[in-house]
Amino acid sequence: MQRFLLLACTINGFLAVLLGAFGAHGLQTRLASLPDAARRLGWWQTASNYHLAHALALGLIACWWTTQAPSPWLRVAGIAMLAGITLFSGSLYLMTLTGLTTLGAITPLGGLGFLVGWAALAVAAFRT
Repeated sequence: MQRFLLLACTINGFLAVLLGAFGAHGLQTRLASLPDAARRLGWWQTASNYHLAHALALGLIACWWTTQAPSPWLRVAGIAMLAGITLFSGSLYLMTLTGLTTLGAITPLGGLGFLVGWAALAVAAFRT
């Protein structure tokens, strides 16, 4: 699981930087003619910020894994963070590209994944 989380950290970190750069440079010109361009770019920025922060959190979990015996709470934290990235950032990226605001119903589920991940990390810290 540690190797998986470290790999997830690196892949998600790479993707967050790549997608953030795309949003800052390529996406602005593509969305410029749309009346809701500023709102869509805001969604993209939020998605890439949370994506990068939680990619780093996956790295924290993977590194923490090396300092103690495998913990079910670290496993829960890692899986919840990955789900959060996928649902929260993924739904915002898709909303930006498609304009389908109904995808916003998925976003809070990703936020819940982030919260579960951080709570599981707190439990792991308490039990260490």
